[in-house]
Amino acid sequence: MNQWKELTEESRSKWEENAEFWDSYMGDLSNQFHREIIRPKTEELLNVQAGQALLDIACGNGNFSRRLAELGAVVTAFDYSPNMLQRAITRSEQTASEIDYRVLDATDYDSLLTLGTAQYDSAVANMALMDIADIVPLVKALGQIIRDNGVVVFSIPHPCFQAPGTRKIHETEDRNGEIIHRNSVQVSSYLTPEPMYSIGIKGQPVAHLIFHRPLSYYIHTFKQSGFVLDGLEEPSFEPDESAKRQFDWYELPAAVIFRFRKIRP
Repeated sequence: MNQWKELTEESRSKWEENAEFWDSYMGDLSNQFHREIIRPKTEELLNVQAGQALLDIACGNGNFSRRLAELGAVVTAFDYSPNMLQRAITRSEQTASEIDYRVLDATDYDSLLTLGTAQYDSAVANMALMDIADIVPLVKALGQIIRDNGVVVFSIPHPCFQAPGTRKIHETEDRNGEIIHRNSVQVSSYLTPEPMYSIGIKGQPVAHLIFHRPLSYYIHTFKQSGFVLDGLEEPSFEPDESAKRQFDWYELPAAVIFRFRKIRP
């Protein structure tokens, strides 16, 4: 078993264990981070049209799959965690005819090709590619299953500001009688791709694996499979004075959202 296989199996095992906790936390409407940071710009970049065939990669409990169906898309959604996918199916009774859920491993190129050649107008992956040990098979397969001029839109934690070993710093300063609050990050590693363990939601049963990659890694990988970058967003929360003592992402983007478009060879 090679390194990627071992990491994929470990990652899958941890998501199987975390599935119930994450599903309960996200619920039917997802959390504030997804609603305010991820969804608005993702929907804008996707520009979903009724009747389009869309692929939802690493769909989790199906929150965004159901949203795509509401927008009129015909959705195929997959995840490598059977526990998580079963929860997606359970939550999707109202949209069962519009969503085809499948258990698939995004690191298995041959399995991905069973989705068909040039079958999809677009694909989306919300906060998921950083959970995939090796994205090369996925991107290579997307070059086959996405139609010409179709797009792949995906979000990840912003790797410039959430690299391995990043320290979040909160400072206060008494400036002429006014208390000033300032949030920052300290980054000491960025360029080298590496796996690390993470607690995405406080209280989850076990830490899960995430895979840090610099921005250039994603751009080069998609380029090799016939995609060009034609959209990018770096969303952040709107300032909230009531929460200024907490570390919130105002001037530093918490996520980055890419849109890659497939061009003709």
